[in-house]
Amino acid sequence: MVELLQDERLDYLLAEDLRIIQSPSVFAFSLDAVLLSRFTYLPIQKGKIIDLCSGNGVVPLLLSNRTKAAITGVEIQERLYDMAKRSISYNQLDSKIHMIHGDLKAMPTFLGFNQFDLVTCNPPYFPSQSPEIRNQNEHLAIARHEIYCTLEDVVKCSSQLLKQGGKASFVHRPERLMDLITYMRSYRLEPKRLRFVYPKEGKEANTILVEGIKDSRPGLKVLPPLFVYDHQNEYTEEVRDLLYGSGK
Repeated sequence: MVELLQDERLDYLLAEDLRIIQSPSVFAFSLDAVLLSRFTYLPIQKGKIIDLCSGNGVVPLLLSNRTKAAITGVEIQERLYDMAKRSISYNQLDSKIHMIHGDLKAMPTFLGFNQFDLVTCNPPYFPSQSPEIRNQNEHLAIARHEIYCTLEDVVKCSSQLLKQGGKASFVHRPERLMDLITYMRSYRLEPKRLRFVYPKEGKEANTILVEGIKDSRPGLKVLPPLFVYDHQNEYTEEVRDLLYGSGK
C-alpha cells in the first residue's frame, strides 16, 4: 500500500511494470522523460548514475530495470521529492535508487567531483520571467521555468559530477539547441549524439535529445528522426514500444 495525498494518483509505467505517484496540480511526467530515459547510454552492470531535476522520480524509475548501477535522483522541491521517495518505496527499489532533496548546484560539493558515470537531466525549459507571466502554480512554475537553475547551471554541474569519459544526456527544446551545445563545449562535454523529435511527419521538431562525453574528441552523430504520431494521430510503433513495451 502507498499513501496518496490530496489529488495524487498511482499511475502505471507500463513498459517497466512499475507504478508512480503523480499529481495534476503538483507534477506529472511527460513523454520527454520517457524519451530521455530510453535515449541515454546506460552502464549495465555497475557504475553510478545521477539524475538532476528528478521531479517525482520518473527517470530514475524508468532507468532502474535496465541497469544494475546505483542511481541517485536530485530534486529541489520537497513535495516532489516526497512523491519520488514514496514511489521508490512502493516499487521496492530503495536499495537501488537514492533520492536527495537539494539544489543541484550544491551536488558537486556535496557528493564529490568526478564521481559519476552518467548524468541525465530533463531541466526547466523556459527562461525565468516575472511572476505575473510564469505559471501561477508554484510547483509547475519551478519545474518549467529557470527559477532555481539555469541551463548553464545544469550543464556546469553535470560536467563537475562526471568522471572523465562519463556521459551526460539532456532533453530540451530545439530553440535552445545552440545554447545547450555552447554550454556543453564550455564545460568539457563534447556533443556526440543528437536526435530530433517531431510531433508527426511534416511538422517542426519540438524536442531534442543530446548526449555528450566529458573530455571527448569532436564527432557528432545526428540520429534518425523520431516521430511521435502517425497520420492517423496514433502513436508510432517506436513510441508505442517506448511507452508500453515491445510488441504491445
